Amino acid sequence: MAKIVFIFLAVFFILWGEEHTVETSLQKECLQCHIQQKIPSERIYRRYLIKYSSKALIREKIFTYLKAPTVEASIMPSPFFKKFPLKKKSELDDAALKQLVNAYIEHFDIDGKIYIVPEKSAE
Repeated sequence: MAKIVFIFLAVFFILWGEEHTVETSLQKECLQCHIQQKIPSERIYRRYLIKYSSKALIREKIFTYLKAPTVEASIMPSPFFKKFPLKKKSELDDAALKQLVNAYIEHFDIDGKIYIVPEKSAE
């Protein structure tokens, strides 16, 4: 019984630690710069959501942009780059970059933030 509890706790802390590490990496690698430069991350994500609507396509477009950033590949209009600098090419490996893109989407995703009041049935 003690072994089962120990294994459960070990797995729990490993998974919690990994999630915490990804969130910390997202903050360090992405959001910190956005906050310092006052880049509106929520608006950027909303633009992706409106244009592509599919999370899989959003992941692909963000990943492609971060691997080789250009004004043409960006979701933002060209006047945006008069105020904010073009992102430098990411030096992260593909696996780490994909993990951070997923974390970015989870961080700004609206699915968990919308509450729809159930309709009352007409009885």
